[in-house]
Amino acid sequence: MVNEVLDPVDATPDLAAVRGSTTRVKETTGYRVFTVLNTVALTLVGLLTLYPFLNLAARAFSSEAAIRAGDVIAWPVGFNLTTFNSVVSQDMFWVNYRNTVVYTAVATAIAMALTTTFAYVLSKRHLKGRAALIGIAVFTMFFSGGLIPNYILVSELGMKNTIWSIVLPQAISVFNLLVMKSFFENFPTELEEAAAIDGLSTYGIFFRIVLPLSKAVIATMVLFYAVAFWNSWFPAFLYMDNPDLYPVTVFLRNIIAGATGTGEALSAESVQIGANVKSVTMLLTVLPIVCLYPFIQKYFVSGVMLGSVKG
Repeated sequence: MVNEVLDPVDATPDLAAVRGSTTRVKETTGYRVFTVLNTVALTLVGLLTLYPFLNLAARAFSSEAAIRAGDVIAWPVGFNLTTFNSVVSQDMFWVNYRNTVVYTAVATAIAMALTTTFAYVLSKRHLKGRAALIGIAVFTMFFSGGLIPNYILVSELGMKNTIWSIVLPQAISVFNLLVMKSFFENFPTELEEAAAIDGLSTYGIFFRIVLPLSKAVIATMVLFYAVAFWNSWFPAFLYMDNPDLYPVTVFLRNIIAGATGTGEALSAESVQIGANVKSVTMLLTVLPIVCLYPFIQKYFVSGVMLGSVKG
């Protein structure tokens, strides 16, 4: 028998050749057709979803004649900034805009603190009285005291003309609470048990283990609460008498209410403002949320527990 000695250099496989020889699954005709149809369908859905926003922005900067003639589709016709300048040039607009930012930030922070802690408690199946607490929370989704009792309660507590009349009555959304409860119920108990063995208390486990691994659901709830508080106007309209305390939604609502008059005495500027004031006010209201969404959107598509548990 002839023993052949292989040169170590020759015996080493060509890594480039190995990498280049990666086999690919051949796509079938049916799969390619499905991909094309799926792309076309999703593109159409995206365009249909985007069109109302484009039309809103176009109407906000179009002339009164073009709006009434129905010529505005997805881009401005007879571009003008009359209504836009009329709104943003008012000092009260910026005062109320600042109020909205403060109200939304404070209310969202309080709502998230209460929702996360309450949901984490309800997620523990060994908690005594858990069913009763869940039942009480769900009960409030279908029944409430009514408008007049709520108004009397807020007034008697001295919360009228304060931020608390907006924040506290809407501090917890039961829907968001149940969503977070379901998330915490699916949280791996092994992580919490390992943290407890390492000496962490219940609060330590919640703040150092659970919350950092719950960024996706927390970001979602923050967006839900922020949008709700940002767009809310009726509680302020009901509980506040001082215009300096109004959120911007009430300010814009009053502008729309004041721009509905008709008659020969109206100037050309008043007619222009009345034609697209709704579009301008809606654009100014939705713009901050649209700008905030891209920074939170990544948490919606990322894995909630990706990389936290290794096999």
